Amino acid sequence: MEPYPASHFDHDCCRPFLYPGSNKGILLLHGFTGSVSHMRPLGDALADLGYTVMGVNLPGHATTEADMARANAAQWIAAAHEALQTLRKRCDTVTVAGLSMGGLLALLLAEEGLADACVAISAPMATRNRWLRYAWLVAPFYPRVSWAPEADRHRDLNPAFDYGYSGFPTRNALDLAKLIHKARKGLSRVRCPLLVVQSTGDKVVWPGSADWIAGHVGTKTPQRLTLQDVPHACTISAEMPRIAAAMDDLEKSL
Repeated sequence: MEPYPASHFDHDCCRPFLYPGSNKGILLLHGFTGSVSHMRPLGDALADLGYTVMGVNLPGHATTEADMARANAAQWIAAAHEALQTLRKRCDTVTVAGLSMGGLLALLLAEEGLADACVAISAPMATRNRWLRYAWLVAPFYPRVSWAPEADRHRDLNPAFDYGYSGFPTRNALDLAKLIHKARKGLSRVRCPLLVVQSTGDKVVWPGSADWIAGHVGTKTPQRLTLQDVPHACTISAEMPRIAAAMDDLEKSL
């Protein structure tokens, strides 16, 4: 698939948001090549429950793949820190929840002791995509990787919120690999309340990712939510209400 123009993201759902609510804040972080639109339905559901909810676009996302090529893992981590600090000024507690790469960023913030609670959704401890695993070898020869055809990517997802890139600069897969390694290495430092979410239908991440996270964190009783047969971007699937409900339960424990 050819890269999308920047106008692809000219939709309200692709814009960062901040819903004012209670003194409990929730930061939502999207995934690799995605946009804040992937977190919008979950944000709406949590706002309806009364929480203060913030969603951001990470550097190099929701514009063009050329912009993504100029971004890196350090910038994504810095953006997550900045967003958390912004929300912290408004709220007494801040939960960080992320989808896929956003889940890795959420874990990293929890490892630093910056989050009062953490939700890792479809967070990879390894991936199934060969391009992501061997990017360091192929990047000099294949500068861009295209995702699956649009019809396949949109299957079982809400197309009204499915806005992301049609591919990615191969070199950025190295940044994703760095985040996976960094998050895995520090899992024992996660001691805050934790919810780990993964679907049986996720064809992107290693199936054992959720078990690995739950089994290696310092949190005494991490919570688990197993979704049934929905894709990787489960926050815009029919199972989203179950994620919101589980997050509501987690917030009530704070």
